[in-house]
Amino acid sequence: MSNCMALVLTVALVASELATVGHSSAARLFAVGSQVAKNDAGVWNSKSAAVYLDQRLSWWITWKNAERDHGTFCISCHTALPYALGRPALRAVLREQGPSANERRLLENVTKRVRLWAEVLPFYSDEKNGAPKTAEARGTEAVLNALILTSYEAGNTKLSDDAGLALDNMWALQLKSGQEKGAWIWLNFHNEPWEADDSQFWGATLAALAIGNTPEDYRSGKVSELRLLTEYLQQEERTQPLLNRLFLLWASTKIPDLLAAKQQRSIIDEVLGKQQEDGGWSTSSLMAATWKRRDGTPLEKKSDGYATGLVSFVLQRAGLSTRSELKQALAWLVKNQNKAEGLWPATSLNKERDPASDPGRFMSDAATAYAVLALTAN
Repeated sequence: MSNCMALVLTVALVASELATVGHSSAARLFAVGSQVAKNDAGVWNSKSAAVYLDQRLSWWITWKNAERDHGTFCISCHTALPYALGRPALRAVLREQGPSANERRLLENVTKRVRLWAEVLPFYSDEKNGAPKTAEARGTEAVLNALILTSYEAGNTKLSDDAGLALDNMWALQLKSGQEKGAWIWLNFHNEPWEADDSQFWGATLAALAIGNTPEDYRSGKVSELRLLTEYLQQEERTQPLLNRLFLLWASTKIPDLLAAKQQRSIIDEVLGKQQEDGGWSTSSLMAATWKRRDGTPLEKKSDGYATGLVSFVLQRAGLSTRSELKQALAWLVKNQNKAEGLWPATSLNKERDPASDPGRFMSDAATAYAVLALTAN
């Protein structure tokens, strides 16, 4: 890392401005070697962000606890999924010609499990983890696999066979009856924000994002499935914490029928009302007011990278790129990157963790991916 930082300090910014795409904050200046990137909010270290994300995925896929059968690894909501969504956004900034080595490893892992869906064991099972973990793990993985593979094909006019198979696996597990019809059974370890009582709704928004990545002709062939998903999301939306509704807002920018304009505006107004004086957002402020850490320690109330990165990215997707609140948020992201390590800080919602430990960085893994998405959005 020290060699990387030495290079960062010695390179000079190129004085040419790239064309603005859609909004002024998309204008960027790149340094020689793409070590730092500058937009209207200021300078941030794109190279160290990539190094951090790559190192974290390298650790995850070799961690004993992440190992699964057939030589595969678990797709985590805190590290692997955000990596798949955020790491490609750095490609243009770093002038990379294709997916990074770890992106290829992740895609190979997902593709292998999709192809062997009937043979691979679920990430968790009733036998080892108690009922109903087998069904929860299958539903969760099916959605995550579909989202990851379709994200890499977004904009294509035709689905690959593997993405199509991942979607088939996902649709096969969509609930067709009961109060949660239209959604998927979701992992619940009572850990916010991705594996708790309200995370089934979040999982359904991820499924909507996956569908939003597909070609129009594919969606036109899934009318009944999309109707069930839309009805579930609209039915449950009003009872959800703002954090989950932000993902719904994001999905609605890909599938317009998910939310009416009035519903979109309601989410936007509510989240803007939560912005803190420093320009950022606190993840705890976007959660249900009743949520408490299991160890009794107080939730962190200061602005963090996860909430600020996510909100900033989604607001740009929703067309608010010129708003002063967004400019303040992007400035917060630039200012609060740990430029030496590349990460944006965020803390556990479930208990106090050592921020230097690997589990203590789970929230920062997600924060860094969403911060990257926000700062590279165009």
